[in-house]
Amino acid sequence: MPTNFTVVPVEDGGSGKSTLERVFREEDEEDISPRRPYSGDNTPRESSPFINNTDHDRGNYYDGKNMALFEEEIESNPMVSSLLNKLANYTNLTQGVTEHEEYENEEGVTKIRVKSPQMGTFIGVYLPCMQNLLGVILFLRLTWIVGTAGIMESFAIVVMCCTCTMLTAISMSAIATNGVVPAGGSYYMISRSLGPEFGGAVGLCFYLGTTFAGSMYILGTIEILLTYIVPNNAVFVAEKKEDETEAMLNNMRVYGTCCLALMALVVFVGVRYVNKLALVFLTCVVLSIMAIYAGVIKTVIERPDFPICLLGNRSLQNHNFEKCLKTEVIKNVTYTTKLWELFCGSPHLNATCDEYFTLNNVTEIQGIPGLLSGVIKDNMWGDYGPSGMLVEKKNLSSVPAQDNSRDIYKPYIFNDISTFFTLLVGIYFPSVTGIMAGSNRSGDLRDAQRSIPIGTILAIATTSFIYMTCVVLFGACIEGVVLRDKFGDSVKKNLVIGTLAWPSPWVIVIGSFFSCCGAGLQSLTGAPRLLQAIARDGIVPFLQVFGHGKANGEPTWALLMTAGICEIGILIASLDAVAPILSMFFLMCYLFVNLACAVQTLLRTPNWRPRFKFYHWTLSFLGMSLCLSLMFISSWYYALLAMSIAGCIYKYIEYRGAMKEWGDGIRGLSLNAARYALIRLEEVPTHTKNWRPQLLVLLKLDADLGVKHPRLLSFTTQLKAGKGLTIVSSVLEGTYMTLEAKAKSAEQNVKSAMHAERTKGFCHVVVSSNLRDGFSHLIQSAGLGGMKHNAVLMAWPGGWKQAEDSYPWKNFIETVRETTSAHQALLVAKNIDKFPSNQDRLGEGTIDVWWIVHDGGLLMLLPFLLRQHKVWRKCKMRIFTVAQMDDNSIQMKKDLQMFLYHLRLNAVVEVVEMHDSDIAAFTYEKTLVMEQRSQMLKQMQLSRTEREREIQSITDESRNSIKRKKSSVVETLQAPNTLQVPSLSISMDIREDEEAQLITKLGTKSHANLNDTSTATPDHCVHMTWTKDKLIAERNRKRGEPNLGVKDLFNMKPEWESLNQSNVRRMHTAVKLNEVVVNKSQGAQLVLLNMPGPPKNKGGDENYMEFLEVLMDGLDRVLLVRGGGREVITIYS
Repeated sequence: MPTNFTVVPVEDGGSGKSTLERVFREEDEEDISPRRPYSGDNTPRESSPFINNTDHDRGNYYDGKNMALFEEEIESNPMVSSLLNKLANYTNLTQGVTEHEEYENEEGVTKIRVKSPQMGTFIGVYLPCMQNLLGVILFLRLTWIVGTAGIMESFAIVVMCCTCTMLTAISMSAIATNGVVPAGGSYYMISRSLGPEFGGAVGLCFYLGTTFAGSMYILGTIEILLTYIVPNNAVFVAEKKEDETEAMLNNMRVYGTCCLALMALVVFVGVRYVNKLALVFLTCVVLSIMAIYAGVIKTVIERPDFPICLLGNRSLQNHNFEKCLKTEVIKNVTYTTKLWELFCGSPHLNATCDEYFTLNNVTEIQGIPGLLSGVIKDNMWGDYGPSGMLVEKKNLSSVPAQDNSRDIYKPYIFNDISTFFTLLVGIYFPSVTGIMAGSNRSGDLRDAQRSIPIGTILAIATTSFIYMTCVVLFGACIEGVVLRDKFGDSVKKNLVIGTLAWPSPWVIVIGSFFSCCGAGLQSLTGAPRLLQAIARDGIVPFLQVFGHGKANGEPTWALLMTAGICEIGILIASLDAVAPILSMFFLMCYLFVNLACAVQTLLRTPNWRPRFKFYHWTLSFLGMSLCLSLMFISSWYYALLAMSIAGCIYKYIEYRGAMKEWGDGIRGLSLNAARYALIRLEEVPTHTKNWRPQLLVLLKLDADLGVKHPRLLSFTTQLKAGKGLTIVSSVLEGTYMTLEAKAKSAEQNVKSAMHAERTKGFCHVVVSSNLRDGFSHLIQSAGLGGMKHNAVLMAWPGGWKQAEDSYPWKNFIETVRETTSAHQALLVAKNIDKFPSNQDRLGEGTIDVWWIVHDGGLLMLLPFLLRQHKVWRKCKMRIFTVAQMDDNSIQMKKDLQMFLYHLRLNAVVEVVEMHDSDIAAFTYEKTLVMEQRSQMLKQMQLSRTEREREIQSITDESRNSIKRKKSSVVETLQAPNTLQVPSLSISMDIREDEEAQLITKLGTKSHANLNDTSTATPDHCVHMTWTKDKLIAERNRKRGEPNLGVKDLFNMKPEWESLNQSNVRRMHTAVKLNEVVVNKSQGAQLVLLNMPGPPKNKGGDENYMEFLEVLMDGLDRVLLVRGGGREVITIYS
């Protein structure tokens, strides 16, 4: 449906003149240096010819008052007038093999003069593809392939290869018409469709294929030169028959190296000379093809005279003799021939001759019997054989000889290599590798989106027709033994395909020579530019040096690299050995072109709008499958090698390459797969067997927005071992509008810390009005669908006592409550900075699990997961459980061992008996101080003077309480036994000669600095001191009166009567458990404890924190674990 645009002129309040003057002035002063566009989130965007505003563009189209409403969007969104202006004036730079003409103006500023693209479909796409598709294999190997494989199998090879390239051309046409294809051709298409990893890997494989193609063309050039043009100019000449092959290979190496150096010099001097010769090379190809068809037609009228000599049914090399006779009679006198001398070693009639020569007659037949001769029946099927097999005419009879050991020294024609079907596929495929010639020069085309599909597909159709007809015509016109003669030894060292040509074999010889030269020059011209395009993309760091070149952009360093790799192929020196190598690289490139088209089509990405409509994802998949099949058909070990090279490059780019976002299809495929998987996960709840900790890690940031406890990320890595979901998050307090930049900076810092600690997962920093709401939102909404966290990991708030306010521990307790309500597990690590890093290796040690209450099995699962990591691998697992008075501890141990056996966990089991005991006076004292501290915390809002007075009154009350004591019970004294409060530290020491007294030292200066210190200083400590006599008397009294209950003590301590009995019981449990845990696990590498839940009454929250402190006292590394309310481990398979 056509769209109509109406342009309405808008006046600018009289400022138009000054605006225009300023616009033109700024355009004259414009700097030609490129600018890099950035999107709104400070990330670089893909370059666009339309929305790629430079600084001088901004303000020109927004100047004035009419568009003031949009003035704040100037930097991101251009006006429609600006967009249309850029569209109208848009021209793409020429590329490919065209040099940029440079000149300098008077100021010395280098400018580039660019020609506008003028080439159409025929000149720009069709002819270059034809020139690349018709080359060395057609002239040097196709006749040998037909003779070896037969017409039927040769036809199958051609159909397979041509079908592969046709399907690839369809996919390539779709990709090439989905936007502009800049320099790089196929590399650009693959990398922008499948991502930098695939693009770099396949681009380098395509580069290697193009480079080895240059080697193949150079080897073909030298083979034509030394075999058919100047055979006597060889540097190495074999003295023995068996050394001929090695001498030929050495000649190929020497002449090939010289030819490579000459071609590289031509390319270095300037590709303009290559372009000038391109028409000459193309003319040679066209004339050679026409000569072949003319020769076929002429065989109907008159057969060419190329007799071949057969001894029995064996074909003979006839370039060393003129007459196909053993003897000849001249004037009634019998004379021996040159052939007799070759087999008998002497011209005398009585000489001893070769046995096979004696038993069989010599026959001369025409090597080119003609199109109507019926020889097509004999050439219908193949004749494969090993290396050294004689070339024989099967329908002729012969008498075999007993001794064939000397055959190698006779002028027979042998197979120089072992032949089989898959080898011929690999040798033939390079003849159809030229379909990218049009897409590689898309910038030189007048209408690339129309020319590339039409030109490429027509070129493939034309060459496919040529190859198919040549297979049939060669089989119908040429004798089988001549077809299997690779180097034309049976037709006096003539090129076999040349014997069929009209008017002379030299037309084909000269045409094929120049064709191979031109193809070699094109390979040496295109391969360096491909490497330069890859290097300039920056995705492979070690290739960046090849992105530089001469001042005009010629890739000098890439040319040197290409020549070096090309030399490797020349040193192989065998066209038949090089051809399968480049077949692998081209097939891999074509495979990924088809994959790119299929992926983009199936994903239906909004940007996938190719103008070429005759494609379908099934055709792309068929082409991809055919490419993969041909790779393994040609050579399975070369295929594995090529895939290994591509895989190594892929992994290298993934880990070391630059991060690129090109909107590739693999990313879209990942998004689709993730969406599908998330929907599937949402439908079915996670089974116990599949349960694993999906962690939400709550980080605390320091003042510089850095991670305060990086070891928390280390522990996450050790616990997850790279598996499962990990969401690392933090909260900034404020509003998002003001803290957006800080939030992004904090997120980058967290990502850097995750990378340093090798934590694989997602990072999210949110901004909230207060920390409590921020953590609450994360716990509720982090994750997506079925990929939501089921466990929260956080660090213990170690400085909660010294905090200026109660927010740290209140936030902690609220987090505990919210995870419980959300049925999520909670892991709290105490002394997280003492946990091992990922580089540490813990030696002999234990991971102790204290299983007090059942939490769904999470306590037993966590040590198993930790021991999968190399840091904890050598640690052993111990499980402790607590038995009460009425429990059978022996039976409990047996049951627990059996349970662990069914769980397939290796652990040492120990049952700890905890008998009911009286509540010690020490417990009451701890509870008393705890409640006194709680009372103090409620008065923290008082002024400094009032706060000091309140503390003094509390300490005076404690002094009076202690003086009224007649005796005190101390069950356990731990040195030092210190309980710290924000402005108070109570220490219990034993002195020999002092009465119990309470000394209060409060310095005004030190008290004023309490908020700046993390621990109380001696200047403001309150010491509660016991005398030695009172301690001994208390111990003796306790031993003598073991049945005395604590109720009698209440009568002596009125202030203990008012204590909350629930707090006393909780403190008693914490003290007793701590004693047992410290006794058993103080030397453990890690202690896992059940985490008790917070009180339902929020009034006792600060007491809850004190209980946990007492529970973990004296332990270095502790992990408090609170289950999520579901079973996470099972005994079933």
